[in-house]
Amino acid sequence: MAVSSPDLKAFLVATPFFGGLSDSSLDLLVSMLVERRFDAGATVVAEGEPGRSMFIVHSGELVVSKLGDSGRVIRMAGLEPGDFFGEMTLIEMQNRSATVVAESPTVLYELTARKLYTCYKADIHAYVMVMQNINRELCRRLRRADKRIAELQMHHAGQ
Repeated sequence: MAVSSPDLKAFLVATPFFGGLSDSSLDLLVSMLVERRFDAGATVVAEGEPGRSMFIVHSGELVVSKLGDSGRVIRMAGLEPGDFFGEMTLIEMQNRSATVVAESPTVLYELTARKLYTCYKADIHAYVMVMQNINRELCRRLRRADKRIAELQMHHAGQ
């Protein structure tokens, strides 16, 4: 279902994904979102499957996990309202890098690669801003991963 409500707009403008956008750019992007609802336990995206869209979490909690070598499920992160995921497939056009499962009833807003391309053609400033926001978040996640790797190295060296 397509989206439009002042409450939703206020929520979105406060998320890292939509930060810094002008009002008209925000309206354009909000009009491109599709609401998706998931019950607790539902898989939103599965590692390895093709993906051509990303999601912004409006409500609910989700868990991001990856499959380890032995088939063990490794919890990578939790997601909550305001977070976004799936953006890597929009940038690198690879299959999903992780599985995301709803832990509670969840409402997401989906933005497809096709809609993002429409935004690129219609409002280049909005597109650049969104890409900057995605890049900022990816850098934040990379720093967090680097820190974890360093901590693991120190832990193993200390054994």
